[in-house]
Amino acid sequence: MLKAFKTEIKPTYEQKQQIHRTCGVCRYLYNLFIATNKQRHEQGLPFMNANEFDKWVNNVHSLELPWIKDVSSKARKKAIVNAETAYKRFFKGVSGFPRFKKKRDQDIGFYAPKNNSGDWTAERHRVKIPTLGWVCLKEFGYLPVSAKVTGGTVTQKTDRYYVSVTVVQGKIIPEPPSGSGIGIDLGLKEFAVVSNGESFPNINKTSAIRRTEKRLKRQQRSLSRKYESKKKGGVSAAGTYRNIAKNVLRVQKLQARLARMRDAYRACVVSALAKTKPAYITIEKLNVKGMMKNRHLSKAIADQGLFDFKIKLQNACKKIGAELREVAAFYPSSKLCSCCGNKKERLLLSERIYVCENCGKSIDRDLNAAINLMQATEYAVLT
Repeated sequence: MLKAFKTEIKPTYEQKQQIHRTCGVCRYLYNLFIATNKQRHEQGLPFMNANEFDKWVNNVHSLELPWIKDVSSKARKKAIVNAETAYKRFFKGVSGFPRFKKKRDQDIGFYAPKNNSGDWTAERHRVKIPTLGWVCLKEFGYLPVSAKVTGGTVTQKTDRYYVSVTVVQGKIIPEPPSGSGIGIDLGLKEFAVVSNGESFPNINKTSAIRRTEKRLKRQQRSLSRKYESKKKGGVSAAGTYRNIAKNVLRVQKLQARLARMRDAYRACVVSALAKTKPAYITIEKLNVKGMMKNRHLSKAIADQGLFDFKIKLQNACKKIGAELREVAAFYPSSKLCSCCGNKKERLLLSERIYVCENCGKSIDRDLNAAINLMQATEYAVLT
């Protein structure tokens, strides 16, 4: 069983320079692989796979650009393999044409495999990374000290650096669930309403998120003004547009802060649901791509992170031994009465209280949907 641990590191100045060089070479080879195969396709030449491209880089291209070999060869090969994977996904119709990586991307990194026995040795306060050496951890005692590590990834997000290691662990046998099943109705007014009556509010409506979004909007306007001044031939105070780079970093920091706050909240909701140890959890299959077409609700839907919540819930169900069920997208969970099963043909979105026309039961709309999901008999098992 493989398990990943991710934590923040505090590299020295020399280690930061090495991380930047490695990320730059990996980004260059990734873009070069895409551009080369695109040009070969236009000329009618066969596709060049990762092994052929890596041999060409090592034997031919590196003679013209010797700085390519200043970084780890395994990191270079992994970047080329990732570009080949992106091409294969495009050929299979899974995703679109691979995009070029930009230098100002927030999330960049490189893969570092375990070459020697001393690589990826974890201690309480530091970890030994290939080509970097010992790097201090920002959070002590998080990485497992005596575990077997197969490899890891070093990433940079804004001005912070992270390490993610893959550890081999024994298979964990979960305890049998002690509770009954639950149903979860996801939405915008409330993030999640559970069939047992518990509800989790929408974090995007809190003052902390709105205050951070207000700061982000202000910094984005400031950055836009600087770009417009640059287009008109204006010169910054430093004369080298350093103010633009500093403003970009401020925007990236605020975007990363919002992402961390939302991600931590979703993890907290999943943890609270897993502590009840339900026998099964039923959710509804949502057409997020179709919902995003509504320009009035697209931002609110994107900020909820429904797919990430589903992945976290799926992983939690595997750990606790619960069954994750998913009903069809057109299952009328909101229109059915949770008491008698009568279906209400017309139900407006503004009706927040569900009143049954058959038995007269009055209940909250989202709670009624959650109970119907719990009682669903037709579903697909995800775990």
